[in-house]
Amino acid sequence: MISMSLGELHEVAEIEVSPVAPRLLLVDDEQNILSSLRRSIQTMPPALFGGRPQVEVFDDPLKALARAGEQAFDLVISDYRMPGIDGVEFLSRLIKLQPSIARLILSGYADMQAVVAAVNRTQICRFISKPWDDQALGSAIGQALENRRLQVENKRLADLLRVQQGELSASRVALQRMEQLYPGLTQVKRDADGAIELDWEDDPPA
Repeated sequence: MISMSLGELHEVAEIEVSPVAPRLLLVDDEQNILSSLRRSIQTMPPALFGGRPQVEVFDDPLKALARAGEQAFDLVISDYRMPGIDGVEFLSRLIKLQPSIARLILSGYADMQAVVAAVNRTQICRFISKPWDDQALGSAIGQALENRRLQVENKRLADLLRVQQGELSASRVALQRMEQLYPGLTQVKRDADGAIELDWEDDPPA
């Protein structure tokens, strides 16, 4: 349990959501693809991503969704063809948990028409064809991360302006920021002194 005053919550509204090191989520039912993707990303210059990325990989989209309910990510790369649920369905569920996450999808040319038809549903940032070119992959990830950073920052500034104009409460902005930082945030209560108490399923990240 974490107890924070309204003043402390307001300070949270002033900080950006993304950490210095971006968090990447890789999802593909083929372990060799996941290994190759991670290896390619980890050998790229950290400056390309704004810091050395922290990469998590999953060969099961449902397990990836469970993790996304606990940990915020900056970008996801998902395969299109996966058993159980395909990449489009996976991303549709993921954006309900993390609306601001940047989204890239891996696809063979045979799937391209179906993936293009799903763009409006999942707002995919970029297609990565199989096999991919490392330089093109790095460029796509870097651009997607930068676009996300700008979108998050623009929303932060817009929210603060609405607070100054009395259109939005600072505590509401702060809580939205906390929800983005910690998707595992479940509920908000007030203690006897009026401070806001935040309940977590697990301890929040250090």
